[in-house]
Amino acid sequence: MFDLESFVSDCKDAVRDDPTHKAVSEIVKRAMSDPTAVLETLGEPTEPGIETLYQADDLTIINLAWKPTMVLPPHNHEMWAVIGIYGGREDNIFWRRVKDDPDGRIEAAGARSLRTGDVCPMGADIIHSVVNPIPRLTAALHVYGGDFFETERSEWESDDLTEKTLDIEALRARFST
Repeated sequence: MFDLESFVSDCKDAVRDDPTHKAVSEIVKRAMSDPTAVLETLGEPTEPGIETLYQADDLTIINLAWKPTMVLPPHNHEMWAVIGIYGGREDNIFWRRVKDDPDGRIEAAGARSLRTGDVCPMGADIIHSVVNPIPRLTAALHVYGGDFFETERSEWESDDLTEKTLDIEALRARFST
C-alpha cells in the first residue's frame, strides 16, 4: 500500500540526510514497485495538470498528469530530479549543449522511454524534452532536489534550439486543459 504522507516524510528525511538524489531514488523505486497502489491512493487522473504535493527550498514533490500526445520542449531543472511513472508512458530526449555555441544551442544526446513502474533519476545538469506518446493521460510522481517553482532555469525554442528563460506560468498553462 502506498501512503502519501509517509512518502513525503521519507523524501524529506532522505534529503535532510543526503542532499543527492540517491536516497530519494530508492524511495521512488519502492513506491513504483506497486504503481497500482500509487494510482489507488492518488486517484486516476481525469485531466492534465500539475498538483504540488510538497514544496520547500530543498524539495518539491509533484503529481503530474500529461495530456495525450503532449510535448514539452527541452528544458533544464537546475536541480536533480527523480521521475516515477505510475500510469502511462513518458518519452525523454536528453540534450547536451553544443560546445562554444554563443546562443546556448543544444543537440540530442540520448533518449529513454519510461512506462508504468519505471523510475528515472536525473542529475542537476540534465536537459531533456518530454513527450507523452500515447492517446491517454500519463501519471507520474516527480521529486526535485529544490524548489521547482522558484528556481530560475532555461528552456529551448523548439524550432532553432536556442536558450531562453523558462516561464513557470507558461509551463503551468501547458498542463491545463
